[in-house]
Amino acid sequence: MDALDPAVCYRALVARDARFDGRLFVGVTSTGVFCRPVCPARTPKAGNCQFFVTAAAAHAAGFRPCLRCRPETAPEQAAWLGTSKTVSRGLELIAAGALDGDDANVEQLAERLGVGERHLRRLFEQHLGASPVAVTQTRRVLFAKQLIHETRLPMHEIALASGFGSVRRFNEAFQALYQKPPSALRRRASAPEESSAGGVTVRLRYRPPYDWARMLEFFRARAIDGVEWADGERYVRTLRAGGEVCSVELRHAPEAESVEATIRAGSVALLPRVIGRIRRALDLASDAGSIEAHLSRDPVLAPLVAARPGLRAPGGWDGFELAVRAVLGQQVSVEAARRLCSRLVRRCGTQVSLAPELTWVFPTPAQVAAADLSELGVPGARARTLIAVAEAARADVLCFEAAADVEHTVERLRQVRGIGEWTAHYIALRAAREPDAFPASDRGILRGMALASGADVDAARLNRHAESWRPFRGYAAQHLWAADAAARESLKPARCSRSRAPRRANEKEIRP
Repeated sequence: MDALDPAVCYRALVARDARFDGRLFVGVTSTGVFCRPVCPARTPKAGNCQFFVTAAAAHAAGFRPCLRCRPETAPEQAAWLGTSKTVSRGLELIAAGALDGDDANVEQLAERLGVGERHLRRLFEQHLGASPVAVTQTRRVLFAKQLIHETRLPMHEIALASGFGSVRRFNEAFQALYQKPPSALRRRASAPEESSAGGVTVRLRYRPPYDWARMLEFFRARAIDGVEWADGERYVRTLRAGGEVCSVELRHAPEAESVEATIRAGSVALLPRVIGRIRRALDLASDAGSIEAHLSRDPVLAPLVAARPGLRAPGGWDGFELAVRAVLGQQVSVEAARRLCSRLVRRCGTQVSLAPELTWVFPTPAQVAAADLSELGVPGARARTLIAVAEAARADVLCFEAAADVEHTVERLRQVRGIGEWTAHYIALRAAREPDAFPASDRGILRGMALASGADVDAARLNRHAESWRPFRGYAAQHLWAADAAARESLKPARCSRSRAPRRANEKEIRP
């Protein structure tokens, strides 16, 4: 396991330094409890402390979670983005339910990650201090504990939602860990138990800063009619999970450094999968402070980073949907791409009635592959690319997931007919969540770099300059896009008195 300096960790514990929250956990040998470094309890003696990089490692060492600071509410740690991509991707798949169910096993997880089972176990022990199974078990218990504290769901639904095979196993796990049944952990309240049919609301923590306003604006500008909707406070949308249609409603809770997510699904067993999608789409697991400190070393980029603290890289809700959006967004404006997506949904999507704003679900690969796209309003070559994307997704459900590294991910995506370098990087950034993906030929990025550096640049020169930004070039792209958008916004009044200039045929306008 990655070494932790006990002296440094203890100083952070004494200071209750919030910057270390989620980065380390402290096991107290005198009580058998493990805590977050911000725990309000009396600080234990240094000799009674053991430090761990993950809650799973503390759990595996025999410590039980603290009931005061609730380790399950600690922000996700994303340090593995720069150290071990296999571990980072493995954690995402586990959060999405890859090891849930009786037929799931570590060998299948390793196969999805493109490594051997023994190597995967070694990586998890090295970076997390716990095996994939131990990580899964800890996540399961901590998620169940979060639902006990934050919802009024009955215990049998919590057991199902958190991935336990039966209520008996659920009770046994809590009895072994806390020496009490799970119902004893729920604070007394006058409110009756609720049903999941009306929606389950949970708080998803992040590590501040977080630019919620810009994240919300990103989704609002691209909202597909009937599929998603956003105003100044909330974002709602439909999605498919486990073959079922679900909906999510997101609101910002800055005082709690979290996003409140209300999920309406046919089965509570889908909650972990949907929450995993939300975390990826909102980029909740990234450590913005560390990323911004790295990017600020470049004097060209530093002013842009300082101007927009907490800027995240928005993700896609579904790999296939994001790929379709990227193809439809080639060589057109964001608004034009949004209209094309709305037209596609009405041509081959599924109509539902979940809320006044939510009346459609984005089509599946099978629906797009079988549709007549001749009247969609796009060139024939682009329509054929949409069909190719749909066929690729039907042939391989992991088609739009991350590969060994960003270069391999881009190369695999380019095997799909009609997907070029720029589109592949954009899909890798949004859908595969490659933090180092960098569509350097994007016009918005080039304009943003020209504004920041004071000199025109081409894609080749920008790529050379961006080497120092690795492994977070995708976040640098967000700042360049934002700088370009701000400059174009400031010119809007002047444009009103002019005729619109014709758009170049190769100009790409997809950007946040």
